[in-house]
Amino acid sequence: MGLDLESLSEATSGAIGSLVSTTVLYPLDTCKTKYQAENQASHQRKYRNISDVLWEAVSTGHVGSLYQGIGTKNFQSFISSFIYFYGYSFLKRMYLKRSGNKKIGTKANLIVAAAAGACTVVLTQPLDTASSRMQTSEFGKSKGFWKTLAEGTWSEAFDGLGISLLLTSNPSIQYTVFDQLKQRLLRTQLTRASGIESSPEALSAFSAFVLGALSKCVATILTYPAIRCKVVIQAAESDEERNEDKQHGDKKTVSGALNTIWKREGLLGFFKGLQAQILKTVLSSALLLMIKEKVAKTSWIILIALRRYLFVTNTRLKGA
Repeated sequence: MGLDLESLSEATSGAIGSLVSTTVLYPLDTCKTKYQAENQASHQRKYRNISDVLWEAVSTGHVGSLYQGIGTKNFQSFISSFIYFYGYSFLKRMYLKRSGNKKIGTKANLIVAAAAGACTVVLTQPLDTASSRMQTSEFGKSKGFWKTLAEGTWSEAFDGLGISLLLTSNPSIQYTVFDQLKQRLLRTQLTRASGIESSPEALSAFSAFVLGALSKCVATILTYPAIRCKVVIQAAESDEERNEDKQHGDKKTVSGALNTIWKREGLLGFFKGLQAQILKTVLSSALLLMIKEKVAKTSWIILIALRRYLFVTNTRLKGA
């Protein structure tokens, strides 16, 4: 079975785009996550809005703590994006080859995206759990990756796995919307030829940014209650919160998180932090897809050159 260069190119460019966007927007992500993780009644809340989290870091001299867990988060983002984009591109190409269709339909695209997302979640869940705990720890008290995971059992490293699998619908919706909009935008353009093989179609940076923002906004609004529950499940807890959970029920399960949010915050609690989530994820996704579109072309050329070099080298070795 030959090397799937297009899938590898998609995975590499997607992973690089994810790494850059995660790094650039990490302080915003930390503030957003800590704000979402707090689930108290309105009169007991420490943070009234996302800016309160930022002000706490500045006023206590822990501005550097806005980057707590960035190493783990970057590693998780890179690995997750590589696995997801490779799986998505590979499964999509396999579907088109077997079905004989030239384009993938919306339903098939959703299934392919969900399958790629499920594989990614199962393989990277401990990294996701650890990065969430590190981000939601008190400023200045975050621990390293291994120490964070060592505090709990192995099963606790997979906290939120069920809801993470449910949230595979988020990138499924996002990339389906993006892919359909992209195909329409490029419908009248011809694929550029590059020798024997042609490179993948690429959007302009501005077009990719706009389409990425629109597609992620749609996905975020539709799946936000599940996103909020996931943050609550994975958030770091103080000793006081652990004792409270023992008395009123464990919020580290989906049903427990739903019950906790409902009792303490009501219906609107499921949408607490929606604006911050949209701001962060839309910017992140738009940057990721913009960078991915630009990197994809370069990585494709490099991979083609590498394959030709290996072919020539192998031919010479056989002839020697």
